[in-house]
Amino acid sequence: MTTLLINIKELLQVRESSINKVSGAEMGILPTIKNAYLFIKDNLIAGFGSMENLPEIQSDKIIDATGKVILPTWCDSHTHIVYAGNREQEFVDRINGLTYEEIANRGGGIINSAKKLNETTEEEIYNQSKTRLEEVIKLGTGAVEIKSGYGLTLEGELKMLRVIKKLAKNYPVTIKATFLGAHAFPLEYKDNHQGYIDLLIDEVLPQIVQNKLADYIDAFCETGYFTVAETEQIMEAGISFGLKPKIHVNQFNSIGGIQAGIKHHALSVDHLEVMKKEDIESLKNTDTMPVALPSCSYFLSIPYTPAREMIAAGLPLALATDYNPGSTPSGNMNFVVATACIKMKMTPEEAINAATINGAYAMGVSETHGSITVGKKANLIVTKPISSYYQLPYAFGSNLIDTVFIEGNIIT
Repeated sequence: MTTLLINIKELLQVRESSINKVSGAEMGILPTIKNAYLFIKDNLIAGFGSMENLPEIQSDKIIDATGKVILPTWCDSHTHIVYAGNREQEFVDRINGLTYEEIANRGGGIINSAKKLNETTEEEIYNQSKTRLEEVIKLGTGAVEIKSGYGLTLEGELKMLRVIKKLAKNYPVTIKATFLGAHAFPLEYKDNHQGYIDLLIDEVLPQIVQNKLADYIDAFCETGYFTVAETEQIMEAGISFGLKPKIHVNQFNSIGGIQAGIKHHALSVDHLEVMKKEDIESLKNTDTMPVALPSCSYFLSIPYTPAREMIAAGLPLALATDYNPGSTPSGNMNFVVATACIKMKMTPEEAINAATINGAYAMGVSETHGSITVGKKANLIVTKPISSYYQLPYAFGSNLIDTVFIEGNIIT
């Protein structure tokens, strides 16, 4: 099956040769072709260029994209979209003055989600989660990482990871699975942290690896959750089982989690709402991708990741949704890109780079996703007719997507 898109107003994120990521000032450069064509063969990008250089191509389908912009689908490298129920009451509690930490201390938060998940059947969790996945695909996400972490028991964590594996099997979107058993301490282990960590390492991890249920391992390194030493123990165990670390750090406090992640060659360090100068310095010249989650800051009314300081320091930055029931009940990457521009003062070019090529790096799919490059997956966002790609973050409340292609097939 071949498809030729012609008269594209502007083709974004075109890279003749594949690159892994962009950093510092390079984040402000978004390669584009105006009045372009794009050729898809089967599920891959087979060619692109200016319309004036369009060769004779025999194609099964020709699509006229006059007035429309095309870019690679979003790569959302941090989500928790497999969960049961919701936490609407906590949303109201925060409006009435309770903090995220106060809600957690009285049995809400992650512990609340874990209780609901363990009471819900695997089939029902799958059905709830596939609805969320279908929504984010329609919103332009073509690759998504999904974490466990709402089980906090052997069976609960395995149940979540089996659901993620089933979603990956049943949907064409690329899905990476992360084991986040170290999301919070269950109430019965409140005073026995090592006992819970031993459960994760000795009982859960072997079954995960045996059944090929995860690509990465994660931990919530934060005051009141997992200490730096505990996080390092979990990362080291994951590495010994062949799982690369991706960790939650610096959401509320800077306690050394970034340095621990770098030490253990974490693929990404995520959240970063609270950043000290030494945290930024530590990330220089490393292979660890910093990931910002601006819609989490928006929803919780906490600081935003200091993107300008980080980019000025020469760092790369990725953007992701943090889609979860408690602090970000949205998987809309379009809103993430807009919020990064509006609240973090990222330029549209920087935000699009962060949500495509750098997002692909942060979930380990750079070779197949994140740019318009021959040989990569034909995962594309086709906008409605727009004045320029600046309209994407500018009109933050409008759905400007006309069509989404996943592996060369139209999804919406």
